[in-house]
Amino acid sequence: MSMTDVAASSSFGVTSSAAKRIAWIVEQENQPGAMMRIAVSGGGCSGFQYGFSLDDMSGDDDRVFERDGAKVVIDETSLELLAGSEIDFVEDLVGAAFQIRNPNAKSACGCGNSFAV
Repeated sequence: MSMTDVAASSSFGVTSSAAKRIAWIVEQENQPGAMMRIAVSGGGCSGFQYGFSLDDMSGDDDRVFERDGAKVVIDETSLELLAGSEIDFVEDLVGAAFQIRNPNAKSACGCGNSFAV
């Protein structure tokens, strides 16, 4: 794998809307320095599902992505399935939620919380 392949396979984007919401959650939870952890696990209605949590630690196999002071941490295994993806926070008439735009997903469920590759 070339350096270009490594960089491309480990890219992940955070929109300004997602960064603002992550910062707001960290503030509301009174956990300065906390990061949003995104993990992919087997399950959901399409094969894989996204998991979101707050974490104040990162391990050796984690990558940290930052925007406007908000941090997202993803383990390397999950990042393989999320390479080139972006997290956004979307508010519309039916509610507000984090959304992952994943170019690796071949299909997704209606709620957007699970996907297939």
